[in-house]
Amino acid sequence: MLRVFHVLPLSLAVLGALACSSTPEPTTVDPNNPCPPGQWCASAVPTTPATVTPTPAASTPVATGTAATPIAPVAAAAATPILQGMGTSEAPGMKADGGPFAGQFQEGQSLEQPVTISPGKCYTIVGIGIGVQELDIQLVAQPAPALPPVVLAQDSTTGPSATLGGKANGCWKNPTPLGGQGKVILKATKGAGLAAAQVFSK
Repeated sequence: MLRVFHVLPLSLAVLGALACSSTPEPTTVDPNNPCPPGQWCASAVPTTPATVTPTPAASTPVATGTAATPIAPVAAAAATPILQGMGTSEAPGMKADGGPFAGQFQEGQSLEQPVTISPGKCYTIVGIGIGVQELDIQLVAQPAPALPPVVLAQDSTTGPSATLGGKANGCWKNPTPLGGQGKVILKATKGAGLAAAQVFSK
């Protein structure tokens, strides 16, 4: 019994010494701790590199350079009632040639829409802009891929709406017996916003 009382204090002393002993010093230097090995400074807080989240310039993506961002046909179709109304006024007796096309424009940007120019046909193109203060329309032909496009006609109207070959000047008629590929160029000459156009022919 006396042995137990002698051994017990000795065992407790050994356990206490183990509990109070410091942890082994690290063999490698922690890059986040500027203090000597085995110590940690209260002021040394690991820093995480800040992440920068870019803020989008606009809610609707806009292409850089001179090209406007095309809008999906479903969205462009929303402008159909306005364009059809303009067609009734400016292109009486003519039918829509293809569907409407539209884009999101910054000032100076343009949007190109391929069109087939048929021999003997007459064309009228109408366009409307929202936020665009001066909208312009050109009809161009592309004789060959290596050659520059040739301007066949352009609107003479001013303001956010544009008409090429309207009833005031008559529709634009292909003067040659040949057909070919052309393009309608819709340009936001002044201002920025949405613009849509429709080709009519007879």
